[in-house]
Amino acid sequence: MSETAQPPAAASPRARAEIDLSALRANVRALRAKAPGAAFMAVVKADGYGHGAFPCARAAVEAGAPWVGTATPEEALALRAEAGLPDDVRIMCWLWTPGGPWREAVEAGLDVSLSGMWALREVVEGARLAGRTARVQLKADTGLGRNGCQPADWPELVAEALRAEAEGLVRITGLWSHFACADEPGHPSNAAQLSRFREMVAYAEQRGVRPEVRHIANSPATLTLPGSHFDLVRPGVAMYGLTPNTQIGSPADLGLRPVMTLAASLALVKHVPGGHGVSYGHHYTTPGETTLGLVPLGYADGVPRHASGAGPVLVGGKWRTVAGRIAMDQFVVDLGGDEPEEGTEAVLFGPGDRGEPTAEDWAQAAGTIGYEIVTRIGARVPRVYVDEGHTLPSDGSR
Repeated sequence: MSETAQPPAAASPRARAEIDLSALRANVRALRAKAPGAAFMAVVKADGYGHGAFPCARAAVEAGAPWVGTATPEEALALRAEAGLPDDVRIMCWLWTPGGPWREAVEAGLDVSLSGMWALREVVEGARLAGRTARVQLKADTGLGRNGCQPADWPELVAEALRAEAEGLVRITGLWSHFACADEPGHPSNAAQLSRFREMVAYAEQRGVRPEVRHIANSPATLTLPGSHFDLVRPGVAMYGLTPNTQIGSPADLGLRPVMTLAASLALVKHVPGGHGVSYGHHYTTPGETTLGLVPLGYADGVPRHASGAGPVLVGGKWRTVAGRIAMDQFVVDLGGDEPEEGTEAVLFGPGDRGEPTAEDWAQAAGTIGYEIVTRIGARVPRVYVDEGHTLPSDGSR
């Protein structure tokens, strides 16, 4: 992962994703206020939901997050080695496969998640090879049906983890789980999962587990289920200023501000006659004489092809719509006869306070969710990090 410095002032970049780190810090503070009795884990998996894991992790820690979370061990190891985080920041990762870098994770002091006996066996071997105690967190499947230990298998995992702890090979630092439907307020599975989590935690503690943290709350649970906060909350998408679900409220309703603005410079503006086909398949033809603007972003950059004919773009203060199919590197908007100069900014999405579309607008246009819109923005689009009007210096990390 490499952090991209801001282009020189004289340059006209093809495209950029501007990341407002002051907004991210404000979001962390707002979310912490929703769970004042719990510690905060900043989830920066998938390169910080497309925003850049390293700068976002640093900003979240500066705003009071003592924990950082990733999916894969490779993400976590890179954070520990390269992100410049304080040594006392805890880093957790949870998506392991057999043969993973267990020894390296133990040596780096990561908190690693275990969902089954195979993982316990491998982390114990990693601890022996490293010559130090592994920090492990036991994950309970309370109803999501993805990762996590089933209730029927929980007694064996707890007993064997305690045996390894007694031998000094592991330290059980956490008990945790994940909601399936927390983004649907009132869904009956939320109460059922919370009850099952309490039962599985109680079982482990009755047998002698003394976790540093118990946690189940993701972004929507942090926002709407105070009974789920326990010792730690794990906001992901909300930290980046996006709503987990419009049923819960807009970012503004939740006191959040979107962190990413995606924009490009028009590559071409040209006059065309009526009846002119636009892009592959001619799914759009001009209704009359008009002007077309070429936006140099495409699905190779993460602009969803499913938003062809529907994605909104702000050009010259006016909303335009993608005309025809989104191609690999570019798409077209019908400017309706307006004649902005080449190089004029085309804003695909941002916070929305300048009249531009939001990531949620693109999610609706593509039939998906805001999470996917921001995480799919590719490495070909440089990230420009802004902190209260100042661009962070490039330090060789992202």
